[in-house]
Amino acid sequence: MKKLLFLLMAVLTIFVLAACTANENAGKSDETENKGNEPGDSKDVENGKVLKLNNGTEPTSLDPSIGFDAVSWDPLNNLMEGLTRLDSEHKAAEGVTEKWDISEDGLTYTFQIRENAKWSNGDPVVAKDFEYAWKYMLNPDTASPAAFLAYFIKGAEDYNGGDGSVDDVMVTAKDEKTLEVVLEQPTGFFLDVLTNPAFFPINHKVAEENPNWHAEADTFVGNGPFKLDSWKHDEEMVFVKNEHYWDVDSVKLDKVHFAMVNDSNTQYQMFQSGELDTASIPPELSDELINGDNVFIGPYGGLEFYRFNLTMEPFQNKKIRQAFSLAVNREDIAKYVVKNGVEPAYGFVSPGYTSPTGTDFREKNGDLVSYDPEKAKQLLEEGMKEEGYNELPPITLSYNTNDTNKAVAEALQNMFMDNLGVEVTLENQEWNVFSEAQKALELQFSRSSFINDYNDPVNFLESFITDSYMNRTGFSSKEYDELITKGKTETNEEKRWEALYEAERMLADEMIAIPIRYYNTVVLEADGVEGILRHPVGYFDLKYADKK
Repeated sequence: MKKLLFLLMAVLTIFVLAACTANENAGKSDETENKGNEPGDSKDVENGKVLKLNNGTEPTSLDPSIGFDAVSWDPLNNLMEGLTRLDSEHKAAEGVTEKWDISEDGLTYTFQIRENAKWSNGDPVVAKDFEYAWKYMLNPDTASPAAFLAYFIKGAEDYNGGDGSVDDVMVTAKDEKTLEVVLEQPTGFFLDVLTNPAFFPINHKVAEENPNWHAEADTFVGNGPFKLDSWKHDEEMVFVKNEHYWDVDSVKLDKVHFAMVNDSNTQYQMFQSGELDTASIPPELSDELINGDNVFIGPYGGLEFYRFNLTMEPFQNKKIRQAFSLAVNREDIAKYVVKNGVEPAYGFVSPGYTSPTGTDFREKNGDLVSYDPEKAKQLLEEGMKEEGYNELPPITLSYNTNDTNKAVAEALQNMFMDNLGVEVTLENQEWNVFSEAQKALELQFSRSSFINDYNDPVNFLESFITDSYMNRTGFSSKEYDELITKGKTETNEEKRWEALYEAERMLADEMIAIPIRYYNTVVLEADGVEGILRHPVGYFDLKYADKK
């Protein structure tokens, strides 16, 4: 799931999606459009360098196999570290591993773990911690939403699907510091995939003694630049520098305080009063603030979109789905509703993926959706006739609670009335309730967001294969599934990308979801804040952050 020069950031939900494979709150965490609650008392700012950020809401989970969304990823990426870590150039570089070897056939990866890599409790990080964590993620009983990311590994999909044994998963601790991984097919972006928090290790000794090790600050054990000092659920988290981190000398901050404020205006007011060091720009203040000296603007790989439920009337009909898409003026939503320089989405894969021929995926596949009210009315008429409707069944558009999400939903509601003459009812739900209902196909027409899990266009497109955790539409197509399989396994890169182009065109024709706008990162930063890494595809990184 990438980029243009966008200018906003949104925690809007959490996809998100998603995320995705992300939580549906996509946009970047702290600095996201919508963030969390008043910080508690600020005794933690008395000593040393303390950075005050906003995570928006409570993390879904700090279990790396379960917290598969932006509000979990950003904390996890600073409390833990995988074999690889994105560097300042946004490339997968050495993390816990100090080196790796790849076999000539591209199938076997051998990772050497640093001798001085330790957990926050002082235990050494060992290869078995990775083997344990990845097999735990793939265990069907874990029900990890991230498990599909590991299907590149030989035996992983069969085990996760209940058709194979854990012993068939080709992740092996060869000795205390050597991990061997065998893939199903050569996968050129595998090192990028490993930067996702789903692939972080778990201290196997701690987890075996306490399966809920991740649920409270006093039991949490990480291996990243920071450790979890305190956690008042739904209120705040405080991180402190991890003295056991292998590269602790690079860490400049002493503490990080995360508030949880899910309102763009509240978090902006906190920024003004000095309670936060970073904040997103409320849409209504965009014109006034966007060109300020203290604004960070950058790309962020992700998409806001609305899913149709093909198992519910009237959206079993393709022409009706296409009519609703054609009725949406994406440019107006981007420019006047979300603002902050976001770009309207006329395709599903965000800009920023360079093809083997040097062109951008988005440029090559072009605009696949458009705004055409007259054609929308025509298709609606034809679709209703095909279904025998004199009038459409009642339609409810659902979104997860958030001020920006509400504004976008209201804009869509007005467009459907103005351009189709269709009255749509709006419904909002808190994230956890909304997410479960969407996954269970209980929502008729619902908001979604997708934040890229790794740097390849197949990442978004694979969400809609049959029975994918991320599908949530009821869509199933053997042809589409085969295109995605080719888009993951074809060793000829040009042919692989051709399969992905075709898959996206098929999505647009079937119109199982309406793309709305691409994400970007727009963050206000207080004077003296520097060194925060915000990756276009990835998770924000405080390892090198400083506060002068």
